[in-house]
Amino acid sequence: MISRRRFLAGSAALASLRPSLAWARSTDARPTETTQALISITLDLEMSRNFPTWDQTHWDYEKGNLDADTKKYALQAARRVKEKGGIVHFFAVGRVFEQESIDWLEEIVKTGHPVGNHTYDHVNVKAQEANDIQFRFQRAPWLIQGKKPLEVIAENIRMTNLALKARLGIEPAGFRTPGGFPNGLEDRVDIQKLLLDLGFSWVSSKYPTHSTGSPGQEPSDEVLESILKAQELAQPFAYSTGLLEIPMSPISDVTAFRSGRWSLHSFLKAVEKALDRAVERRAVFDFLGHPSCLLVMDPEFRTIDLICDKVRNCGNRAAIVDLQDIARSARRTP
Repeated sequence: MISRRRFLAGSAALASLRPSLAWARSTDARPTETTQALISITLDLEMSRNFPTWDQTHWDYEKGNLDADTKKYALQAARRVKEKGGIVHFFAVGRVFEQESIDWLEEIVKTGHPVGNHTYDHVNVKAQEANDIQFRFQRAPWLIQGKKPLEVIAENIRMTNLALKARLGIEPAGFRTPGGFPNGLEDRVDIQKLLLDLGFSWVSSKYPTHSTGSPGQEPSDEVLESILKAQELAQPFAYSTGLLEIPMSPISDVTAFRSGRWSLHSFLKAVEKALDRAVERRAVFDFLGHPSCLLVMDPEFRTIDLICDKVRNCGNRAAIVDLQDIARSARRTP
């Protein structure tokens, strides 16, 4: 496996031989070819409805109140990937920092894994009505009374920045929107500018549309091909404001296990196919997972092991990096 240090050290030498991945200036353009496939393992630190049991929906109201099993899985994933020479990029919901102990997250940071901002309450950054911001505010509207949706969203992002600094002593390693949007933030220039004003140079907000087939059915070849086509749309680009977008790659664990009701076997098959396609085309692959979901559906870390082992076996054709590495490698002044 190409380590993060080796990848960064080699990038300068490679730059003199051929261009690095260039940011396109619209969602229709494609970046230039890279010398390696850049593979990221990203885990969103939040609770998920329907997990660990299907009837559980109360997590909608306390997304950041991570339980012991979720925290344990996240820490074990960080250790596991680290032992294999890789890195995990985490995104934390800010309310987790209200918990008494964050020893598990401190270890994650101390061992070199970055942690980004995922808003404080897991809010919908595109919400234009108060009722659309978050379930918590539907139940307790007085928490945001008199505030416009954009004000609530901005405060949610700022509070998480402050929490990361106060509890972990770090600046946020990028920003990921709760939920992914088929067009990213293309239709919300105001949110793009908000993120730039808050000091973010890149965002992970786009999740291309694809098929999952009939719930409970094993995915057909057509479904798998739909995911591979969506993967082609999950490549980095820049918005007109200059904000960089690093999309989430299909298929995510929640989409597969909640929406598709897939088996772990089917999920692993889809991830492997997407990885193979990314390596073949020297593309970016941003795996999106949630410890609160994976601990139920993949307790033995088979997905993470698959990604690490695949990259290791690819030699110099692929590297496991974090999203900040992708941003640094990919951005090029026109």
